[in-house]
Amino acid sequence: MPAALEERIKAFLDGSPHAVVGASTDREKYGNKVLRVYQQNNRQVYPVNPKADEVEGLKAYPDLASLPEKVHGISVITPPQVTEKVVEQAAELGIKNIWMQPGAEFPEAEERGEELGLNIVPGTACALVVLGYTEH
Repeated sequence: MPAALEERIKAFLDGSPHAVVGASTDREKYGNKVLRVYQQNNRQVYPVNPKADEVEGLKAYPDLASLPEKVHGISVITPPQVTEKVVEQAAELGIKNIWMQPGAEFPEAEERGEELGLNIVPGTACALVVLGYTEH
């Protein structure tokens, strides 16, 4: 892993809490697995899903603006076009750290995040690998 990428990941993980945008109620989907890897690592995390009331026993929120507190960073598991909107909303809310999980990355969204001065962890790095996800 390149040193610059390691620094971005460290900055992302150095704070708390986090939110998972695209958290899923389906345990087979990455939006659920990423949420669970935060839970497995005893990290405070909020699921963001406009269609769910609860994900993995946690109250779900329809969008970033609805979260009960400002989060340090967000993991994004959304379709690429949605990712671009999420980056804009995060910047408006002062969220500086965005981890675009594999499949959610979108070059325009990454570029926009960089323009806004955000710490973007690209989809070449997966939170499940970095945080050591285990299936259960």
